[in-house]
Amino acid sequence: MGGRAMIGFLKGLFPPPPSENLETTRLVLRPPRLSDWAEWANLRERSRAFLTPWEPTWPKDALTRSAYRDRVLYYAQEWHRGSGYLFFLFRKEDRRLLGGISIAEVRRGISQTGTTGYWMGEPHAHQGYMSEALQAMIGFAFGPLALHRLEAACMPGNVPSRKLLLKSGFREEGYASKYLRINGEWADHILFARLADAAQAWPAAPEASKVMSTPILASARCHFVSKS
Repeated sequence: MGGRAMIGFLKGLFPPPPSENLETTRLVLRPPRLSDWAEWANLRERSRAFLTPWEPTWPKDALTRSAYRDRVLYYAQEWHRGSGYLFFLFRKEDRRLLGGISIAEVRRGISQTGTTGYWMGEPHAHQGYMSEALQAMIGFAFGPLALHRLEAACMPGNVPSRKLLLKSGFREEGYASKYLRINGEWADHILFARLADAAQAWPAAPEASKVMSTPILASARCHFVSKS
């Protein structure tokens, strides 16, 4: 196979990374790149104890370069199929990686629905970054993606994620027993959703201050550690 043919073949196997960027006051959100591996792996390792109670069990190779490469390819394919969109969060002032946020499981047709989730590195929690990122993703979901409905789920013990979702205009819709396998155990989850016309669809959300306050926990339904 000639050089040009080989390049064309490889491009077919490895779609180019998405170029979509989102911005907030303090953040730039962009899709992951292969060059992000070292910083991503370091942040995840530093935050391991903080993240693992709220995520699927990490495989032994979770932080290796090869596993990361496979996941970047997977998420690029999801993006090009229109079924999932993953962003890393970078602080504008120093371009430091803070965490990740996604819209996954996009269903079109009569649903026009996706599921959002996120994770934050432990050193960057308690600073309001995820609130900014979630607002950007809501705009992305109901703007460029033209979704009708955005869903989320979090474990009952993850009170700060519940508080964040309510503050961001999501409504609590139900309770799912043994909904997802988290940290090796089937875990109950509270189900949330926000509609594109949320202001007209539901009465005002309860004040976030009325939700019990506990230290900010790590993540909700967004796990850059496996392909599922």
